[in-house]
Amino acid sequence: MLRLSLLCCAALLSTAVRAEPLSCDQLKADIEVKIQSAGVTAYTLEAVPNAEVRDPNMVVGSCANGTYKILYQRND
Repeated sequence: MLRLSLLCCAALLSTAVRAEPLSCDQLKADIEVKIQSAGVTAYTLEAVPNAEVRDPNMVVGSCANGTYKILYQRND
């Protein structure tokens, strides 16, 4: 019974850890990996507060508990 309780607690804790929002720097790094793997070399990623987003089509992610957006712009 103790093992079952410990397993349940471990499962709940691991779920809580995975549910944490990503930091803006971490999210930008993850997005950069995907962009570079697609062969894009000239681009800009920028984290900006929600109020500063002018073109919602540029948004590729959200961070800092949804208060910032990651903007992507391809520079050809």
